Amino acid sequence: MENVDTISTDVLIIGGGPSGLATAIHLADIFKQKNQTHRILLIEKGSSIGSHILSGAVIKPDIFKELLPDVEFSEIPFNARVTKDSMVMLGEKWHLKLPFHLPYMNNKGCYTASLGQLCKYLAAKAQEKGVEIYTGFAVDEILYQNGKVIGAKTKDTGLDHHGNQLDNFQAGTRIEAKITVFAEGQRGPLTQQLLKKFNLTKGKNDQVYSLGCKELWSVPEGNIKPGEIYHTLGYPLQNDEFGGGFIYGLNDNRVAIGIVVGLDYKDPTFDVHDAMQIWKTSSFVSKILKGGKLVEYGAKTLPEGGYYAIPKLVVDNALIVGDGAGLVAMPTLKGIHLSVKSGMLAAQTIADALQTNDTSERRLSKYEASVKSGFIRKEMYKVRNFRQGFEKGLIIGGLHFGTQLITGGAGFFGRLKSRADYLTTSKLSELKKKPFKERFKGKLEWDKVLTFDKATDVYYSGVYHDEQQVVHVRVNDAEKFKAVNINQYGTPEQYYCSSEVYEIHTNKAGEQELRIHAENCMHCRTCDIKSPGLGITWSVPNGGNGPDFQNM
Repeated sequence: MENVDTISTDVLIIGGGPSGLATAIHLADIFKQKNQTHRILLIEKGSSIGSHILSGAVIKPDIFKELLPDVEFSEIPFNARVTKDSMVMLGEKWHLKLPFHLPYMNNKGCYTASLGQLCKYLAAKAQEKGVEIYTGFAVDEILYQNGKVIGAKTKDTGLDHHGNQLDNFQAGTRIEAKITVFAEGQRGPLTQQLLKKFNLTKGKNDQVYSLGCKELWSVPEGNIKPGEIYHTLGYPLQNDEFGGGFIYGLNDNRVAIGIVVGLDYKDPTFDVHDAMQIWKTSSFVSKILKGGKLVEYGAKTLPEGGYYAIPKLVVDNALIVGDGAGLVAMPTLKGIHLSVKSGMLAAQTIADALQTNDTSERRLSKYEASVKSGFIRKEMYKVRNFRQGFEKGLIIGGLHFGTQLITGGAGFFGRLKSRADYLTTSKLSELKKKPFKERFKGKLEWDKVLTFDKATDVYYSGVYHDEQQVVHVRVNDAEKFKAVNINQYGTPEQYYCSSEVYEIHTNKAGEQELRIHAENCMHCRTCDIKSPGLGITWSVPNGGNGPDFQNM
């Protein structure tokens, strides 16, 4: 057995997004107020804080005033205050600005922002307060003792594709902690392991997700004003495809655009990236982008299951915060302020637990109680049935939503269940409408001025992966995958992947086989969510690998 270094800390935070950083900042402040000294260690797999962070983003700012009470608000790197906020019904050659906002969709008082830049700022504040932050370290193993979490271990490096040790092999480091905070974001591999080991989703709705594809553009002055934002409904989505587009005017003649589509769609050939390219050709969107240039591209999944899909959040010595807990409020698609709040609530519970030297599940359950009773509950409970209501399409979903509005979120049928997204895909033989590629025949040629193929977009994400390492996406059962995913579903992986990781290839014998280009991976984790039969498992690659987002 290789020698493994071990380090100890009081609190280990896995993930440098808004929830993890909020946990660290608020915890450091509480320790200072109580004149206590505890070590806080935060590990982030991205090459730098923010490099794996992507959001629209339109943010409710008040939570940051609460997190950083001693900071001048103008110092926080928000972009533009929202000045114009419109809902637009979209057709290919027409658009209609709605004279009202859909309920809960008003963004008055919000700001546009690069969440990545905001996280860089929060990380600097955390370090000023004594938090130790280490970037470029992937964590791929939870440490247990007597069945209880005692920390985590960073990933072994210096392995070839088959897991054989190379000359530069280095065993990962054991990080033992009194309390471990799982702040990995949506569908984090360690969080998934924790949920499964302790059956933390028992009695909960299946978590469901959307996939968002986003581009950042530089456009001529006058195309859109800073703080001018639009959300679009309609084209190119159909009744059974939940989602829409967003257009956010930023400072310095930049605009963030993209579409977000629920992964419960039925068509196995549906392609969110390509749908975004088609969406850009509509007369309304193309006018805003005319004369502009693509600056950056990225993709991310969002947990949308709502209040009933929140898992149990604590076990002995460990808590789950942020997107890993499914804390996103629908239909606003806002979760950043909830993630920050969850980190602050976790910090308060952790501080009390360390002070009493009791990190048991019973003690930490105070965190879960605070999530289920205060600010977060208020935001999520009133729309607790929203996303589930749209499982049978926009029309029925709209009727469900109407009943929820007049019943405080309950609707006429009480708690609605949801189905995991991998269960909703139709086999090719069962598809009752034209496949995506046929629907848009003649519109899937990209001009590389307004519209782009996946390979070009991936270039604008700065994605990089070490050549020598175990491939971090794997087919769980090759024989079953061929019989089911390829033969029955037409390999939906080649379509839903936003960065062309999966390619279907016909060999000399005329048989189709899957090729995996893991070096393109955007870490959106759609494959881990949508693959029929859960045929693919996503795990963390080497630390520092993946996209290198600058302003997403």
